[in-house]
Amino acid sequence: MRHTVPAGMDRKESEVYLRLDPARLPQHIAIIMDGNGRWARRRHMPRVAGHRAGVASVRSTVETAARIGIPALTLYAFSEENWKKRPKSEVDFLMRLLCRYLKAEIKTLNENNVRLQYIGRQHELPESVQREMEEASCATSKNTGMLLTLALNYSARSEIVDAFRSLAEAAARNGGLDHIRVDEQSISDHLYTRGLPDPDLVIRTSGEMRLSNFLLWQLAYAEIYVTQTLWPDFRGVQLLEGIEEYQKRDRRYGGLGKDGHAPQHPSHHGHAGANR
Repeated sequence: MRHTVPAGMDRKESEVYLRLDPARLPQHIAIIMDGNGRWARRRHMPRVAGHRAGVASVRSTVETAARIGIPALTLYAFSEENWKKRPKSEVDFLMRLLCRYLKAEIKTLNENNVRLQYIGRQHELPESVQREMEEASCATSKNTGMLLTLALNYSARSEIVDAFRSLAEAAARNGGLDHIRVDEQSISDHLYTRGLPDPDLVIRTSGEMRLSNFLLWQLAYAEIYVTQTLWPDFRGVQLLEGIEEYQKRDRRYGGLGKDGHAPQHPSHHGHAGANR
């Protein structure tokens, strides 16, 4: 039976969506947004122009994910390493851009029933940025649709360090380290992403084949989809293409396929997927 295209989709998005199985959509998609600088350089523009252009990509991606009923979307917006390796002028611009985005997008997020939250060491961000983050989060807190998580001042290794510190502090409050319990569930319960399902699909733009210190614990069994598209050119249709590729994969979590053998899938140029 042919499924119905959600309202608001353009022709190209509709064409890809009709090839999807709505019953097998990923429950959580994570995206490494990469390529802003290269996008600007190819146009002989300053790097900040690429960051500015990337805002439209965020809007399109969030709207499309919400329209098709993706429960959770996490965007890698600003890494902890960005503080150390980017010029101060660029970091300052990114902070101002983030504040403008949060103010401008509240209406769109509410129209799409999207709830906003953050992961990362938020306390290290400028106080003015923290205030805007809190206001945007509160303004969308009553929404019941997709959960949009922005990774800001985020590092997966720092997250794991903070999780173990939290475990130790919890044990100290409960009578000492003799009471500490360390297993996969207890670690997951102390990560920034506690309460979220692990991502089923991670998308990286710009063709780079690395995770860049992003959700290293949570992505253990995620399907990886890499597109050559630079982030400022990424739109809802590219998100749907990534989901289409995801639905071709056989997720075995270390086991065997239905026939008792590891299925062989044809390779897809430009995509990286773990053969489990």
